[in-house]
Amino acid sequence: MSEGSGRVNGVVPVGRSGAVAATTEIEGQLQVLAQRAEDWGHVGLRERVGFLHACMAGVRAVARAWVERSCAAQGIAAGSPAAGELWLSGPAVTLRSLRLLAESLERGARRSPAWRRRRGEQEIVGVTPLDTLEAALLRGVRAEVWIRPGYDSTQGRIYRCKERGEPVAHGVALVLGAGNVSSIAPRDLAHKLFVEDQVVMLKMHPVNEYLAPLFERAFAPLIEAGYLAICKGGADVGRFLCRHELIQSIHLTGSHHTFDAIVWGEDEAERERRRAADDPIVRKPVTAELGCVSPVLVVPGAWSERELDFQARSVAGMVVNNASFNCNAAKLLVVAAGWPQREAFLERLRRVLAAVPPRRAYYPGAAQRYRRFVERYAQAEALGEAPPDALPWTLVADVPARPGEPALTQEAFCGVLAEVALPAADPAEFLERAVPFVNEQVWGSLSCMLIVDPRTARALGDALEGAIAGLRYGGVAVNAWSGYLFGLAAPSWGAYPGNTPRAVGSGIGTVGNALLFDHPERSVLWAPFVAWPRPPWFPDHRTLETLGRRLTAFEARPAWRRLPSLAWTAARG
Repeated sequence: MSEGSGRVNGVVPVGRSGAVAATTEIEGQLQVLAQRAEDWGHVGLRERVGFLHACMAGVRAVARAWVERSCAAQGIAAGSPAAGELWLSGPAVTLRSLRLLAESLERGARRSPAWRRRRGEQEIVGVTPLDTLEAALLRGVRAEVWIRPGYDSTQGRIYRCKERGEPVAHGVALVLGAGNVSSIAPRDLAHKLFVEDQVVMLKMHPVNEYLAPLFERAFAPLIEAGYLAICKGGADVGRFLCRHELIQSIHLTGSHHTFDAIVWGEDEAERERRRAADDPIVRKPVTAELGCVSPVLVVPGAWSERELDFQARSVAGMVVNNASFNCNAAKLLVVAAGWPQREAFLERLRRVLAAVPPRRAYYPGAAQRYRRFVERYAQAEALGEAPPDALPWTLVADVPARPGEPALTQEAFCGVLAEVALPAADPAEFLERAVPFVNEQVWGSLSCMLIVDPRTARALGDALEGAIAGLRYGGVAVNAWSGYLFGLAAPSWGAYPGNTPRAVGSGIGTVGNALLFDHPERSVLWAPFVAWPRPPWFPDHRTLETLGRRLTAFEARPAWRRLPSLAWTAARG
């Protein structure tokens, strides 16, 4: 059936001219969801696990088409190493998220973490690796969830309430899908269903709505049961849904500008008037993940040539992955002005970025955002040339460390990396300056990266963990890209707590969190300073497409027998 004649594979198609007409069918979907919301609340753990496994089978069935369509849309050659990014950030992460949720529910929503400890009044729980197979796969990588101070590490609140016979609020949640990373929408809808106990209307983002028919096939068990519906459309459909009386809550991944338009109004004068009067248009709960000027704090040390090279490739990968259309892409390199190896590191970084072919700038507005940055900073260096549909990787060194600086306060959301040098020479002094600097002068609180060699880490001792505790970010990745935290699914993912609708910053609430902790504050990941095999975000990974396919199969059915082929593929990267 063509899009102009109605429903496509059960998904409501809405174009610019058909938005109003299609709201009738969307209305019908909402009515079904509202009728099924209370029924979903009575679905037991065993049946929910069955839904998750059925949806995993659906994801496996559409995985290849999912990646092929994404490659075509983003200008990536199918089968090329870059296609591996789309395997990993699409089907692989989705399967891992669904599987870990299922494993948690199989254990009564009380899956034990790997370990627990306390830091003063704060409980810290290990969530990765959860078993010996995962430890063998991740080779020295570990992740932990830091619980909010004053709270215990309780899990699965809605399931505990049901056990005690306490009422649990049911209803219809609207998930406004992201257009950049294709696993975000599936993860978000799974979180609403299985963690928050709400049925879901998913509105696809116009940038990747080509995936809607595949998602409809993958999640058919939930759709056929009336617990999930999917539609497409632009801002007009989003507005209709956000203000609909049957929608009890909203979750979106995108821009804080979108959040403000939903909650406070689309006209700037109206937004300011309503914000001042605390009179939102939308009064229902709205959670969101809204991006960040993601900093990379480089703790000064005496690095070998191999270490300099490894970290330059790592930072470059944090920039170029997904053409830098990631909310956690490296956007600001924070270094010590007195670090003797500063220029050597920047020169290696320039060489690595210059060698990476530019990607199609598929996300709307990228060219305009890029121009604003390069016109603002005369020192901006375009590292290589780009074809008309792409943008060059660009380094903006020596950005002043002053309040309000555009590179510190505006997310470029394209392949621009700024660098700022703070007046410090030794590691302790650098951390004492860098932590308050990024907390107070750099916009956002979603995630950050911290690079520190093991010798310096040992010398810092407890001061290193103290610095991490002082960073007001929902995710902190040590010696790795924070995208690793997102991909692991067991850690929580979201802005640092404390934002409000009137000052939303990087957002409100968390997703991920497959162990269902009730009060996560942040997640922290630790990785080796020089890892082997080469991490998958490295831009020159030679076997990434094969690794992505094999890791997708592994996440669907983890087994020791699958590990040798994965290890062999990774080692050749």
